[in-house]
Amino acid sequence: MKILFDIFFSFTCLIILSPFLIIISIIIWCTDFHSPFYVANRVGLNGKLFPMIKFRSMRKGADKTGVDSTSVNDGRITPIGHFIRRYKIDELSQLINVFLGTMSLVGPRPNVKRETDLYTKEEQKILTVKPGITDLSSIVFSDEGNILADEKDPDLAYNQLIRPWKSRLGIFYINHRSAFLDFYIIWLTLLNFFNRQSSLNKIYEYLRKNNTEQELRQIVLRKEKLVPTAPPGATEIVRNRS
Repeated sequence: MKILFDIFFSFTCLIILSPFLIIISIIIWCTDFHSPFYVANRVGLNGKLFPMIKFRSMRKGADKTGVDSTSVNDGRITPIGHFIRRYKIDELSQLINVFLGTMSLVGPRPNVKRETDLYTKEEQKILTVKPGITDLSSIVFSDEGNILADEKDPDLAYNQLIRPWKSRLGIFYINHRSAFLDFYIIWLTLLNFFNRQSSLNKIYEYLRKNNTEQELRQIVLRKEKLVPTAPPGATEIVRNRS
């Protein structure tokens, strides 16, 4: 059922949104006359690499810097890139990935191999399902760029501040996945654009009803400053990515 829904929903959205997607493509192309799309390998189901399609929000060749995490003040982002990142427009093109079957509408966000190589045994569970366009962590950490702003090493900061909770939310999804949860996450993703605090409160309540640990529930409310934490399955905070 999930596969059929992914195909039907992604195809329908691509048709309905096609005029808007074409306009965005033209605007991006006009900024520097390079392809409006950025295609790069991400780790998918069972650890297999697949080409993920995004609207390009950075300068051509920005990936050659070797920095994977992006802060809101990253100099590689183009002027239009800030806009499409803020409203998650760059991820709409991943509906093509969903239609092709390499991604799902809902599931843990795909990561680069340099990051998944660092996964603990417990985090490896994340690779047992198809990655998705949205999930609980996409909502909770939709301000990832702001979290990483002014960090000297955005990749290390991501591993210390975001990855520990992002992975826990991904594992929670895998352990509780259902059609209801998928539809609920889609609805919360839309709600997040209009009332972020309400969406966070609803995630908190959902986790509470499923007896999730208090520490994770408090994190999703995003009222406290994030501090370096060990990822699930580890006892030590990540100190480097090597």
